[in-house]
Amino acid sequence: MTTLFYSLAILACPVGMGLMMWFMMRGSMQPASPESPPPDAGAELARLRAEIDQLQAAQLQAAQRETRTTPQDTRPAR
Repeated sequence: MTTLFYSLAILACPVGMGLMMWFMMRGSMQPASPESPPPDAGAELARLRAEIDQLQAAQLQAAQRETRTTPQDTRPAR
């Protein structure tokens, strides 16, 4: 009885591996559908460009605020 148990345990790994390979091969045989852009790609692109412009303006304002609030170089001249 223990010999049968050990034999099944030893065979479980290669059989499981073979089944996994077979299922993976079966899945990759299906034709892949070509990726097409969504129909409203132009609107999405315009929205993203507007968001980029908004973020760049906010970044510029933050940089200008930082230079106004940062004290000038107070080290003595040499």
